Amino acid sequence: MIERYSDHAANERTFLAWVRTGIAVIAFGFVVEKFNLFVRTMAEANAFGTSKNLRLEALSGAFSHYDGLALTLVGIAIIATSLLRFVRTSRWIDDQQSHSARGVRAELILSVVLALIVITMIAYFALY
Repeated sequence: MIERYSDHAANERTFLAWVRTGIAVIAFGFVVEKFNLFVRTMAEANAFGTSKNLRLEALSGAFSHYDGLALTLVGIAIIATSLLRFVRTSRWIDDQQSHSARGVRAELILSVVLALIVITMIAYFALY
Protein backbone atom coordinates (compact mmCIF):
# COMPACT_ATOMS: atom_id res chain seq x y z
CA MET A 1 0.00 0.00 0.00
CA ILE A 2 1.21 3.51 -0.78
CA GLU A 3 1.91 5.60 2.30
CA ARG A 4 -0.63 8.44 2.67
CA TYR A 5 -2.54 7.13 -0.32
CA SER A 6 -5.74 9.01 0.51
CA ASP A 7 -3.85 12.31 0.62
CA HIS A 8 -2.21 11.62 -2.75
CA ALA A 9 -5.55 10.56 -4.23
CA ALA A 10 -7.22 13.75 -2.97
CA ASN A 11 -4.37 15.81 -4.44
CA GLU A 12 -4.79 14.07 -7.80
CA ARG A 13 -8.57 14.59 -7.79
CA THR A 14 -8.06 18.27 -7.08
CA PHE A 15 -5.51 18.52 -9.89
CA LEU A 16 -7.88 16.82 -12.34
CA ALA A 17 -10.71 19.14 -11.32
CA TRP A 18 -8.53 22.17 -12.05
CA VAL A 19 -7.49 20.68 -15.40
CA ARG A 20 -11.15 20.14 -16.32
CA THR A 21 -11.87 23.75 -15.38
CA GLY A 22 -8.96 24.97 -17.52
CA ILE A 23 -10.11 22.89 -20.47
CA ALA A 24 -13.64 24.26 -20.09
CA VAL A 25 -12.34 27.85 -20.08
CA ILE A 26 -10.22 27.13 -23.17
CA ALA A 27 -13.22 25.55 -24.92
CA PHE A 28 -15.35 28.58 -24.04
CA GLY A 29 -12.62 30.80 -25.50
CA PHE A 30 -12.79 28.83 -28.76
CA VAL A 31 -16.59 29.13 -28.82
CA VAL A 32 -16.40 32.89 -28.28
CA GLU A 33 -13.79 33.22 -31.01
CA LYS A 34 -15.87 31.15 -33.46
CA PHE A 35 -18.93 33.26 -32.62
CA ASN A 36 -16.92 36.41 -33.34
CA LEU A 37 -15.80 34.95 -36.66
CA PHE A 38 -19.44 34.15 -37.49
CA VAL A 39 -20.56 37.69 -36.61
CA ARG A 40 -17.78 39.24 -38.70
CA THR A 41 -18.67 37.01 -41.64
CA MET A 42 -22.34 37.92 -41.33
CA ALA A 43 -21.51 41.63 -41.20
CA GLU A 44 -19.36 41.41 -44.32
CA ALA A 45 -21.46 39.00 -46.39
CA ASN A 46 -25.02 40.18 -45.87
CA ALA A 47 -26.49 43.48 -46.80
CA PHE A 48 -28.93 43.98 -43.96
CA GLY A 49 -30.66 47.22 -43.25
CA THR A 50 -28.40 49.91 -41.91
CA SER A 51 -29.32 49.37 -38.25
CA LYS A 52 -28.71 45.59 -38.34
CA ASN A 53 -25.47 45.94 -40.27
CA LEU A 54 -24.19 48.61 -37.87
CA ARG A 55 -25.08 46.39 -34.91
CA LEU A 56 -23.19 43.41 -36.41
CA GLU A 57 -20.19 45.61 -37.18
CA ALA A 58 -20.23 46.89 -33.59
CA LEU A 59 -20.35 43.33 -32.23
CA SER A 60 -17.35 42.43 -34.38
CA GLY A 61 -15.35 45.42 -33.15
CA ALA A 62 -11.83 45.56 -31.73
CA PHE A 63 -12.72 44.03 -28.37
CA SER A 64 -14.27 40.96 -29.92
CA HIS A 65 -10.96 40.02 -31.53
CA TYR A 66 -9.28 39.47 -28.16
CA ASP A 67 -11.89 38.09 -25.77
CA GLY A 68 -11.64 34.50 -27.01
CA LEU A 69 -7.86 34.68 -26.95
CA ALA A 70 -7.91 36.04 -23.40
CA LEU A 71 -10.12 33.18 -22.23
CA THR A 72 -7.84 30.66 -23.91
CA LEU A 73 -4.77 32.15 -22.23
CA VAL A 74 -6.47 32.16 -18.82
CA GLY A 75 -7.40 28.49 -19.31
CA ILE A 76 -3.78 27.64 -20.10
CA ALA A 77 -2.67 29.58 -17.01
CA ILE A 78 -5.17 27.63 -14.87
CA ILE A 79 -3.76 24.32 -16.11
CA ALA A 80 -0.14 25.44 -15.58
CA THR A 81 -0.89 26.71 -12.07
CA SER A 82 -2.70 23.50 -11.18
CA LEU A 83 0.29 21.44 -12.34
CA LEU A 84 2.67 23.46 -10.18
CA ARG A 85 0.37 23.14 -7.16
CA PHE A 86 -0.03 19.40 -7.74
CA VAL A 87 3.72 18.80 -7.80
CA ARG A 88 4.32 21.01 -4.75
CA THR A 89 1.54 19.38 -2.76
CA SER A 90 2.78 15.90 -3.69
CA ARG A 91 6.20 16.78 -2.32
CA TRP A 92 4.65 18.20 0.85
CA ILE A 93 2.62 15.04 1.40
CA ASP A 94 5.76 12.89 1.14
CA ASP A 95 7.78 15.21 3.37
CA GLN A 96 7.93 14.32 7.06
CA GLN A 97 7.92 17.96 8.17
CA SER A 98 4.75 19.84 8.86
CA HIS A 99 3.85 22.53 6.31
CA SER A 100 1.39 25.35 6.67
CA ALA A 101 -1.12 25.98 3.93
CA ARG A 102 0.16 29.05 2.14
CA GLY A 103 -1.99 31.70 0.57
CA VAL A 104 -3.91 31.03 -2.56
CA ARG A 105 -2.55 34.04 -4.38
CA ALA A 106 -2.29 32.46 -7.84
CA GLU A 107 -5.80 31.01 -7.70
CA LEU A 108 -7.17 34.33 -6.48
CA ILE A 109 -5.45 36.26 -9.27
CA LEU A 110 -6.67 33.81 -11.95
CA SER A 111 -10.20 33.96 -10.56
CA VAL A 112 -10.21 37.76 -10.56
CA VAL A 113 -8.82 37.89 -14.12
CA LEU A 114 -11.43 35.40 -15.32
CA ALA A 115 -14.21 37.34 -13.57
CA LEU A 116 -13.02 40.59 -15.14
CA ILE A 117 -12.99 39.04 -18.60
CA VAL A 118 -16.53 37.71 -18.15
CA ILE A 119 -17.80 41.02 -16.71
CA THR A 120 -16.21 42.91 -19.60
CA MET A 121 -17.82 40.56 -22.11
CA ILE A 122 -21.22 40.95 -20.46
CA ALA A 123 -20.89 44.75 -20.45
CA TYR A 124 -19.71 44.77 -24.06
CA PHE A 125 -22.68 42.72 -25.27
CA ALA A 126 -25.12 44.63 -23.08
CA LEU A 127 -24.09 47.94 -24.65
CA TYR A 128 -24.54 46.69 -28.21
